[in-house]
Amino acid sequence: MLNTGAKLAVYEITGLLGAGGMGEVYRARDTRLGRDVAIKILPASFASDPERLRRFEQEARAVAALNHPNILAVYDMGTEEGAPFLVTELLEGETLRDRVRSGALAVRKALDIAVQAARGVAAAHEKGIVHRDLKPANIFVTSDGRVKILDFGLAKLIQPGPSDLGDTQLPTRTMEPPAQTTAGVVLGTVGYMSPEQVRGKVADARSDIFALGTILYEMLSGQRAFEKDSSADTMAAILKEEPPELAGEGKKIPPGVDRIVRHCLEKNPAERFQSARDLAFNLEALSGTTSSAVNAVQAGGAPRRTRKLAFAAAGTAGLILVGLATYFLGRNSARMAEPTYHQLTFDRGLVYAARFVPGSQTILYSASWNERPLQIYSTTPDSPEWRPLGLTNSSLFAVSSSQMAISIGCRDIFIGDCEGTLAVTPLSVGAPRAIETNVVSADWAPDGTEMAAIREVAGRFQVEFPLGKVIYQAGTWINSIRVSPRGNAIAFVQYGTGGDRGNAVILDRDGKEIARTSRAFPSVEGLAWAPSGNEVWFGATVSHAWANAIHALALDGKERIVLRLPGMLRLDDVSPQGQVLLTKDVWYSGMLFGGVNTGRERDVSWLDAAVLSDISPDGQYLAFGEYGEAAGHQLISYVEKTGESAPPVNLGIGYTPVLSPDQNWVLVSLYQPPPPPPSHLALLPVGAGTARDLKPFGIEEFAILGWMPGGKEIYFAGNDGRDWRMYVQDISGGKPRAFTPAISVAPLSSVGDVVSPDGKFCFARDVDGKGWLYPLDGKPPRSIPGLAPEDIWVNWSADGHSVYVYRDKHTHAPMFRLDLATGKRQLVTTLAPKDPVGLVGIVPVRITPDGKNYAYSYNRSLSDLFLVDGLK
Repeated sequence: MLNTGAKLAVYEITGLLGAGGMGEVYRARDTRLGRDVAIKILPASFASDPERLRRFEQEARAVAALNHPNILAVYDMGTEEGAPFLVTELLEGETLRDRVRSGALAVRKALDIAVQAARGVAAAHEKGIVHRDLKPANIFVTSDGRVKILDFGLAKLIQPGPSDLGDTQLPTRTMEPPAQTTAGVVLGTVGYMSPEQVRGKVADARSDIFALGTILYEMLSGQRAFEKDSSADTMAAILKEEPPELAGEGKKIPPGVDRIVRHCLEKNPAERFQSARDLAFNLEALSGTTSSAVNAVQAGGAPRRTRKLAFAAAGTAGLILVGLATYFLGRNSARMAEPTYHQLTFDRGLVYAARFVPGSQTILYSASWNERPLQIYSTTPDSPEWRPLGLTNSSLFAVSSSQMAISIGCRDIFIGDCEGTLAVTPLSVGAPRAIETNVVSADWAPDGTEMAAIREVAGRFQVEFPLGKVIYQAGTWINSIRVSPRGNAIAFVQYGTGGDRGNAVILDRDGKEIARTSRAFPSVEGLAWAPSGNEVWFGATVSHAWANAIHALALDGKERIVLRLPGMLRLDDVSPQGQVLLTKDVWYSGMLFGGVNTGRERDVSWLDAAVLSDISPDGQYLAFGEYGEAAGHQLISYVEKTGESAPPVNLGIGYTPVLSPDQNWVLVSLYQPPPPPPSHLALLPVGAGTARDLKPFGIEEFAILGWMPGGKEIYFAGNDGRDWRMYVQDISGGKPRAFTPAISVAPLSSVGDVVSPDGKFCFARDVDGKGWLYPLDGKPPRSIPGLAPEDIWVNWSADGHSVYVYRDKHTHAPMFRLDLATGKRQLVTTLAPKDPVGLVGIVPVRITPDGKNYAYSYNRSLSDLFLVDGLK
């Protein structure tokens, strides 16, 4: 026996909950996750039988894979001094055995418990797991009325040794007096086992249905269905007798309920309910029956007076029914027009994606909770709990009736959106099978035989439907691909380079455009087909920073608003029944300024989304943009003096401001969706002066802005509608000159000063993602020794012989000085905000050329997942 305070792996024992033939159960604290759990330590004799231990581990894994609110959740398993143990959720309440000791339950309550138990049993049966030892002691009722089935899959493990009965019939010892008065082994718990168990035959799912019938009988009557003076007499009654008539003192049982119980207790398994799901369905149909309605459900149907009135009114019945139907349907329609919201998650972190499982109440989602790594979870609407599926560093793409499509090795493109290796795995969760690399989004066709996907190839994004057939390409990020309910069209979001600004697009299977939104929305977050298949729904905004409404785009190009909400939303999925999964998000970007040698950092954040873009060589000035809700859909540029407490200076509208060498100007990009005026660059004065627009000369989009050393020219990455290249341009109005071949530009360009101090070389990555130093005179590029694919460029050192790079680990970011001649790297500092929860990126990072001062932005995103009903 373990003492209070003892350690069992990461669990600290806080008390004994109980002990018995199946071992000891303790209350414990999970020190890693900070939650209370229950630990069942099984007898040490388990470890002496390798086959038995193997079966225990196999069954425990199978039960752990179950995710249902009416089955006790298994969190972990292991061994302690040779004895196996299970870690499960900790329940507060009482077993059904304790509840029925005082007598029969109300019909309504008994039906509610039976419905929940049948649902849990049905979920296990669908995974091929049969309980074999259902009884009131193995059904727990929590303090808030939820039913939890205990010891699922463990019953067959109690009695060791070989058996010619097979795994499905391994015997168990009863622990329920007074049903057993003699020593010995019986097949199940006497009083609740089925006739086939008594005879030593195979115990299948219908045996559990028989046990559910005995439990429901006991709840309704207050006595056991087959209780006799000895085990032998009880087993004989199970084989040959019918239980006494259902009756409680002064209470009648509705005939419909009695028929269900009798149907469960048929001696021949073929004559019982053939599935627990059918049993649950029939119980649910009666779950509204209460004692006040008993007289209305006597054998023979409605009361006599009701039947007589019905005959008398036969001549006008049609008109009355039509009128009532119109009235109630109208009322229901009006009621459904008001959406209802059910919160599904309650942890602190970011939800990346969520999907309905077809034909099921299960919801799968990928999230990063409470400093834990990104992984995939399972939940249901009637439970606030979740179950991890063991797929870490993976995000969810799509769900079919039998498989999941996931992203392995998720690399962030934007907040909650990532690129990785497309893989598929069964819903029962097996080893993922890799399909394709560099996939941004994927979805199944309705029949589950084809997939559509978005891949990044050679710096461009392409739509494939089916996989391998390219039907659309673009030079900028595409995401959220979804196949229509009929499988004859696809939809996705087409983004530019400015974060999440984009359009919803619908194509046919050949890539021909069917419809496109009439504008580029400042923020588009998620897309899914409406149940009708005639329009797509997507999260977007017209006048705010982040998506705050669900918009619809029909096949004929018409647009409408489906739902408006305060704050930010992301649309995840829409079920065939019209239910919607969406997240309510809070996104925040802060800034920190520090000294490499001092080790101290100061918060220099401004409103709700301050994103750093530049630091002056002496570390006295920061340039940044405000891109959050405070700035609305506009992008406002600021300059802040680091040594003063004065507020930052608002320079006006502009994206990614970069300080000129003399700090008198900032270079910004102005994103303008079509029609004209087009996107272009501008110069904003830091002090007195007039803003100047620079002519775009056919360049459609801009990124990676900077100044040449003399301050008379600028450089930038430009997209001419075909490829991205690096350009240099005279600020007096000269035409820009390209000096690189096609390059790769990320959706959010986070690099700093890419041109060397002498103005001779420029850093850029080619379309395959490899970094080079490109001479501005057009000569062949130079490779960069020691530069890794995951390195993010910060800026050059003052002498031009080395550069600064860092690696974004989301919660922290080590920054290095990389020698361009030798490839050797030296750790400069590690950037790490104090609160790591919800961090999705440390980006951008800037450091002064002398390496003394630095600044960086961090992005924090927190989500709550909701199920929404009633949208049309």
